[in-house]
Amino acid sequence: MKQLIILLLLIIAFFIGYGQYSQYQRFNSPNVDYKTAKEIDVAYYNQEAVINYYKAIEDLNSFVKMQWTANNIDVRSPEEDTEETKLAVKNYADKVATIKYYERKLEKSAVLKKKGLSNEEILFLENSGIDLKSHQKLIAVNKIKSMFNADKKLDYGNKSALIFEIQKQLNLKGFEIKLDGVYKLETLNAIKGFEEKNNLFVDGVLDVLTLDALFE
Repeated sequence: MKQLIILLLLIIAFFIGYGQYSQYQRFNSPNVDYKTAKEIDVAYYNQEAVINYYKAIEDLNSFVKMQWTANNIDVRSPEEDTEETKLAVKNYADKVATIKYYERKLEKSAVLKKKGLSNEEILFLENSGIDLKSHQKLIAVNKIKSMFNADKKLDYGNKSALIFEIQKQLNLKGFEIKLDGVYKLETLNAIKGFEEKNNLFVDGVLDVLTLDALFE
């Protein structure tokens, strides 16, 4: 009889303990704060995006804890399939997606800044829709073009950095000529060949149209 009483007491204690544990677990949610291992740019040119990123994280953390404590739903790994649970999980996914949207922008900006870009350059890349490689190529081409003076005709035997860059570009276009920076017959003929190939006026003289076509 004594053993039966002890067994009953143990069973009662178990259920009381389990109930208290369930209550504790419900109102003391685990550490669910969102964390990322990615490096983000907190000095991003658009500070509103940075603020929205942190707001989205706080919103997500509050939502997860509220669903846990108020509705006993773990939206990260739900155990039930009720309509309430499905709606909570969908809201959770939407909030994570918002975080990821801002996170990708800030992560990409951090990568670009490591490569030496400024906020102004990153803004330009985002607005223009071109990639970093194309942007860097455009800068290089514009530097080369800035050496060209349409009012100053290249004379035979002229030597310059511009001619050297023209020769490099002609080689890339399939004209095998010497890279010496000197405007002589070999280079003149290569320019003529390029002009003919690209339906330009064939004279071997470097002009704006030939230059633009050469660096397309």
